[in-house]
Amino acid sequence: MTILLYMTTALRGLSANKLRSALTVLGMLIGVGAVILLVAVGNGSSIAVQSKIKALGTNTITITNRGRFGRGPATTGTQSQAATITAADIKTMSDPNQAPDILSVSPVLSASVTASYQDASTTVTVTATSPTYLPAEDYTVEAGRSIGSSDVASSAQVAVIGQTLLSNLYPAGANPIGTDIFVTEGKNEAQFQVIGVLAAKGSTTGVDPNNIAIIPYTTAEGLLTGYTNNFKQIIVEAKNSKDVNAAEAEASDILASANQTTVANLPFFVINEQSLLSTSASTTSTFTVLLGAVAAISLLVGGIGIMNIMLVTVTERTREIGIRKAIGAPRGAILGQFLTEAVLLSLFGGLAGVAVGLIGSRFKIVGVKPVATPTSVVEAFVVAVAVGVFFGFYPANRAASLRPVDALRYE
Repeated sequence: MTILLYMTTALRGLSANKLRSALTVLGMLIGVGAVILLVAVGNGSSIAVQSKIKALGTNTITITNRGRFGRGPATTGTQSQAATITAADIKTMSDPNQAPDILSVSPVLSASVTASYQDASTTVTVTATSPTYLPAEDYTVEAGRSIGSSDVASSAQVAVIGQTLLSNLYPAGANPIGTDIFVTEGKNEAQFQVIGVLAAKGSTTGVDPNNIAIIPYTTAEGLLTGYTNNFKQIIVEAKNSKDVNAAEAEASDILASANQTTVANLPFFVINEQSLLSTSASTTSTFTVLLGAVAAISLLVGGIGIMNIMLVTVTERTREIGIRKAIGAPRGAILGQFLTEAVLLSLFGGLAGVAVGLIGSRFKIVGVKPVATPTSVVEAFVVAVAVGVFFGFYPANRAASLRPVDALRYE
């Protein structure tokens, strides 16, 4: 028998029991569709998480001072020593001879304050820092200019504001450049001239990054926080993503040396964005594989369904098989006929499952935009056909192995 004849005979056999065939195809459809859709959800989650981490800046390291460490001079009771991050430490880290893998270091002083302009007022986060903070944290200036080194040196009362603060204080379409806003923290109040407006930035941590005013850190020390030579937090930017770990080690060594201790004893929280990205990629990859494995169980169930239906079909058509073998049909023809029926069931189910999976991936699922990949689609379809062959072979072989005399006697 030719392949065309096999398919014609198989289609005639499947059409004789349309409902049963349709339900079997539905089982494969669910299996293939589930694999494609769940893997797409895993990929979508991975892309979403990694994009948020990348938005933080994959070349940056955040170092936060959390207090005291070790033991101090021998006195009564246990003593500890205060860990510090000073302007001298920042200068050392910025020296290419001392830290060749560090591009910039930005001190950060942050406070939640009340900002007002004319009759409008709102709560905003003021970030007092240096000019290198904006590129390190992926901020861009949409209008006006950024704070500069001269602003830091002169403790200039200038500010660059975000889009949320702009909309909260100014009427739509207003130009804030050159206007003065008042910032109040407790009993302290200061006036700042707006010199720039930041472009909108997507949220990465649930906190609005556009509700911000960036000012020189020297100005904050004098007007809001009181003078201090110690910083609670710094942002270290590596020269490129490959040097992040080296930059982290250099910064830690400098701080350990300045505080006369070891890196292990420094009470600093260190957030390495590159490490977060790698950990996230590994975790979401495992999550995606797990989702695919769970969905693959549906394919297995669909394959068992094909075997079950084909066994029933062989039983129902035992006399037909006996007659065909009695008039000379070879074993291969019987095997090919029933195997073709099983493969067609899985083929139809696979094609329908691919369509359902691709259509489903166009919609958000539990807040995640699925991302279907060609690899997952092809693999799911190929596995579906392979399942049809695997689970269809036993019933087909059973039919081909029937003795004509036994088949003809079957009632």
